[in-house]
Amino acid sequence: MPLEDLPMWTGALSALPSVGSQPDPIRMSADEIDQVIMAIGEALAHDDLTVDELTEEVVRRTGAWAREPTIPAFQGAWARWRQATSIAANAGVLCHGPLRGRQVTYANPHRLRPFEPMPAEKALTELLHRYLYSYGPATPQQFARWLKTTPTTVKPYFDDLPRVELADHTVWYAPGDDQAADIERAEGVRLLPYFDAYGVGSYPRELLFPGKAFARATARGQAGNYPLLLVDGIVAGVWHQKKSGRTLHVTVEALTSLNRRRRKLLDAEVDRLAAILGAAPSLTLGEVTVGAHA
Repeated sequence: MPLEDLPMWTGALSALPSVGSQPDPIRMSADEIDQVIMAIGEALAHDDLTVDELTEEVVRRTGAWAREPTIPAFQGAWARWRQATSIAANAGVLCHGPLRGRQVTYANPHRLRPFEPMPAEKALTELLHRYLYSYGPATPQQFARWLKTTPTTVKPYFDDLPRVELADHTVWYAPGDDQAADIERAEGVRLLPYFDAYGVGSYPRELLFPGKAFARATARGQAGNYPLLLVDGIVAGVWHQKKSGRTLHVTVEALTSLNRRRRKLLDAEVDRLAAILGAAPSLTLGEVTVGAHA
């Protein structure tokens, strides 16, 4: 993430409603969370710390309750304060630091560049506009899913945005994004890699993964676990690559027939991929036997 975007991200993320994932007996109160966030910010103000070192500093600043082993993890339990790790990151006082040998450390991003979180309304508005410019047109439900919040939280930010009808759905787009208003069906053939943003972030799923594509090209509904064959912007199969010596072997399992024009476009995609990897292309049309990426 660019440093100049930290004010926007911290302003937006820290404004989202926090839903506690821990049961009531061990869930931290709002006051305890505030204490932990302040303690983390102070503890990391000058040094990178491992989680054990940070635990000592948080407990010293807040109290013994923060050390209580209450969060089930692996074969034991983590200290209670660690419920607030993601909240502290959203608030802009915690990020990953450099490895210390094989140990992970945490740092305070303010040491890289001092900043103030952007006001919540301004930050969420800016983030929404950027999202729509990248992934739009889209709906409040889709933006909420991407941001891991509720549609009710983000819906007011759509009120003044331009909208258009797409496949019998009302969708919104970013102000000034004239191309989004002039929607034209995509044409061509593309090979997308694992976890490409287009496949993972685009909705509605039934439009992007029609018919057999949903079952074949997702892992129990999770997109990204298979490389995708796109035909005219729609998922039409999966593919796999394997480099052997100086040859790149590409297998494409198409779920729709490829006419001569589309086959030529697919050949060009494979040639391009092989050129990037410095290999000679070899294309096979047939079943992909490799399973989903974990």
